[in-house]
Amino acid sequence: MADLNWDDLKVFLSVARLESLSNAGRVLKMDPATVGRRINRLEEKLAARLFVKTPQGYAITEAGQGLVDHASAAERAVIGALEDSRDASNLLTGTIRIGAPDGVANYLLPQVVAAICDENPGLEIQIVALPRVFNLSKREADMAITVSPPETGRLTVQKLTDYRLHLAASRSYLNHHPAIETLEDLSHHRLIGYIPDMIFDRELDYMSELGDAARLSLMSNSFSVQLNWARQGAGICIVHDFAIPTFPDLMKILTDKVSLSRSFYLIRHADDRRVERLNRFADLLAVNLRREVAQLEAVT
Repeated sequence: MADLNWDDLKVFLSVARLESLSNAGRVLKMDPATVGRRINRLEEKLAARLFVKTPQGYAITEAGQGLVDHASAAERAVIGALEDSRDASNLLTGTIRIGAPDGVANYLLPQVVAAICDENPGLEIQIVALPRVFNLSKREADMAITVSPPETGRLTVQKLTDYRLHLAASRSYLNHHPAIETLEDLSHHRLIGYIPDMIFDRELDYMSELGDAARLSLMSNSFSVQLNWARQGAGICIVHDFAIPTFPDLMKILTDKVSLSRSFYLIRHADDRRVERLNRFADLLAVNLRREVAQLEAVT
């Protein structure tokens, strides 16, 4: 392997993970043309083609894939060195990106992360709220919260907490529509839920547990959109108990007949197990998120 420096490898990893010169340049705070020149220079040094340009972006070649392991090892070494030279105050610093479904991203992570940052002023947190599974191998995030543990990949899994969900509607909706006393009564009401063919995790298929009563009228791939429909009096949806205290007008219904339980898991790339900064943050996140869920659910 030719003599490579970390700056070259950092540019290479960004392009490999983001599959785009412009996206890599944005992350590296570098002009895309400069990123392209750095990649060309690296390819000349290695006498190998690392990427192939396609309509979808920059696809990595077999030679490039072989360099990923070497570059990732260098990245871990650099991070480890930074960890070793950390301030004696032992505070967390740097940037950590968390991927999460929009329910936890909107109604738990903001306050949980803010509390951690209050204790660690040098820490910068990025929350990426997307209704899909994150690709940690491409470093879309440093860690991701999911509602079911992954079954494949070089990943570590840490259970964070259990949480509950119930049917809920606004007071205004309930006051202007027929009473709801049984599951069968739901057939006379407008139900809100996920678009069936866009449910990215089977644990989010809440309405299947309602059987024939679950005929959806309003659908979105975003829980926040569903919740806002319910808040506006558009219908009934299944809501996380931890989100309900934020909206006093929402009322749980049929709690003795419909009560769901799910879990949150923290997923990390296996290569990050030795990164002490991420380990410490993961522990803080788990403790604080578990406490926040317990407190909010106690209110409802």
